[in-house]
Amino acid sequence: VQLQASGGGVVQDGGSLRLTCVASGRRLERYSVGWFRQSPGKGREFVAAISWSGGATYYGDSVKGRFTTSRDNAKNTAWLHMNSLKPEDTAVYYCAARVAWGGTSDDYDYWGQGTQVTVSS
Repeated sequence: VQLQASGGGVVQDGGSLRLTCVASGRRLERYSVGWFRQSPGKGREFVAAISWSGGATYYGDSVKGRFTTSRDNAKNTAWLHMNSLKPEDTAVYYCAARVAWGGTSDDYDYWGQGTQVTVSS
């Protein structure tokens, strides 16, 4: 499966963005979807994950209560809704897919190219 992430941009402190991850090649419903981010000088950080049907989600501690993830398998698409953005959320955000479900590790099989999110103070 190929993944295409988009929706990044520049937003002010406290603003919102929605990232989109579109799958092609295979049906996204076969995969759980994870969201990760990486900023300069830091390792890859787990942000959120959603199960195959969308019935289960979980989030990294730093984004709980501010970010939500959702998906529409009929559209082969997943989203990351980001609210109350902070300057420390600035990073390149990636979507990823794998058959397995659970955990915060980044051992996903398929990765999108990343989209830059910049939060200005």
